[in-house]
Amino acid sequence: METHHKRSAFSGKLGFVLSAAGASVGLGNIWRFPYLAAKYGGGIFLLIYILLAVTFGYTMIIAETALGRMTRKSPVGAYSHFGKGKGLAFGGWINAVIPILIVPYYSVIGGWVIHYLAQYLTGHGSALASDGYFSGFISNGLLAEISFLLFAFITLGIIFAGVRNGVERVSKVMMPVLVVLSVVIAVYSVTRPGALAGVKYFLVPNPSRFSWMTVVSAMGQMFYSLSIAMGILVTFGSYMKKNVSIEQSTENVEIFDTAIAIMAGLMIIPAVFAFSGGDPDTLQAGPALMFITIPKVFASMGMGTAVGVLFFVLVLFAALTSSIALTESAVSTFEDELGWDRTRSTILIGCIMITLGSLSALGYGPLASVTVFGMQFLDFFDFLTNSVMMPIAAIATCLLVSRIVGVEKIEEEVTREGQPFRRKPVFNFMLRYLCPIFAAIILASSVANALGWISM
Repeated sequence: METHHKRSAFSGKLGFVLSAAGASVGLGNIWRFPYLAAKYGGGIFLLIYILLAVTFGYTMIIAETALGRMTRKSPVGAYSHFGKGKGLAFGGWINAVIPILIVPYYSVIGGWVIHYLAQYLTGHGSALASDGYFSGFISNGLLAEISFLLFAFITLGIIFAGVRNGVERVSKVMMPVLVVLSVVIAVYSVTRPGALAGVKYFLVPNPSRFSWMTVVSAMGQMFYSLSIAMGILVTFGSYMKKNVSIEQSTENVEIFDTAIAIMAGLMIIPAVFAFSGGDPDTLQAGPALMFITIPKVFASMGMGTAVGVLFFVLVLFAALTSSIALTESAVSTFEDELGWDRTRSTILIGCIMITLGSLSALGYGPLASVTVFGMQFLDFFDFLTNSVMMPIAAIATCLLVSRIVGVEKIEEEVTREGQPFRRKPVFNFMLRYLCPIFAAIILASSVANALGWISM
C-alpha cells in the first residue's frame, strides 16, 4: 500500500530550486568545468555547453522531475510504477545505483578539499604550491583516509536531519554564500595583470579550437553538472509539491548552474592564464588544475592565503551540496525499496560510502598496485558511472517517457494547475529523437576514448 502522506517534501519552490541547484552546483562546476573548458577550446566549449544545456539538459531535467512528482517515488519505484518488466527494472536500478557508486569517490575528493582548506586556515598554504605536494598527500593513506571520513560524516550528519531540516536548510544557507564567494573570487581573478587574455580565451568562441572531443566533453560535463541520469532529480521531484511549476523551477536550476559554471571558469582560467602567460600545457592540466596549479597561482598573488581560504570554502560548500543530493537519492531508494526508516537507510549508505570510498582514498597509496582495467579505484568508479552508466540511464529514461509513459502524461504533470510549459515543442522533439542519440554518442565516444580508439 502506498503511503503518500508520509513522503518527505520540500517547503516550496525555493526549497526545490536551491536543493536541486545545490545538487547540480558541485565539483562538476567548480573543478571539472574549468579544466574541461580550458582543455577543449575555451569559448567554443562554453558555447556548445550552453546550447546543450538549454536543449538536452532542459529536456532531461523536465522528464526526470516530472517522473518523480508523478509517482512520488525514487528511481526504482518510479520505473516500476509503469510496469514490472525486466527492462523497466533495469532502467530504475541503473538510475538508483549511480549515486550509490558516485558518492563514495566524490567524498574522497571532498576530503582533499577539506585538507587543502585546513592547510590554508593554519597558515601552511605556501606548502600546497610546492612540487609533489598533491601526489605526496594522496599517496599518504592515513591522511587521505581521515580527510575522506571527515567529509563523509559531515554529509551523513546532514542526511540524518531529513529533507527539510537537513537537505533544504543547508542548501538555503550554502547556496547564497557560494554565489557571493564566486563573485568575489572571480572579480579578484579577472583583475590580475594579464588575466584579460584568459577572459577572452574563455568567453569568446574560436572555431579553430573546435574538435569532436569538444562536443563529447561538453555533453559529458552536462550530465555531471546538471545531475542528469543520477536518480537525484527523480528523487527531488518526488518531494516537490504539486503547485510548484516544474518548467520555471527547471529554468531557475539551469540558470543557477550555468552561471556558477561560468563564474568558476572566470575564477580559474584567467588566473591560470595570467600565472602561466597562456601556456597551453598549464591550461590543459586537467584534473590537477585545482589541486596543483591553482595553489601555485595563489602563491604568486598578493593576499594568496586569504583568496585560498575563500576559494576552498566555496569548493567545500559546492562539494557538500552535491554530496548531500547524491546521498539523499540513495537513502530515498533504500527507504522505498527496503521499507526502512531514514536512520537505517542512512547507516546503510554510510557503510557503502566508507567501504568503497576507502578503496578510492587508499587507491593512490597503500592500494596503488591494485587496479581495475588499468585504472585506480577512483578513476575506475568515475569512468564506470560518468562514461558508461549515466548515458545508459539517460537512454532508459528517454525510452520510458517516449515509449511507455507517453510524452502527453509528462505534459499533463508539468501543466498541473495551469502551470506553464512554454518550451513544449523543444521538449517533445529532443526527448523523442535527439536525447537518446546524444546519450548514445556520449557512451560510444567515452568508451572509445578510454580505450584509446580516438584522439583526445
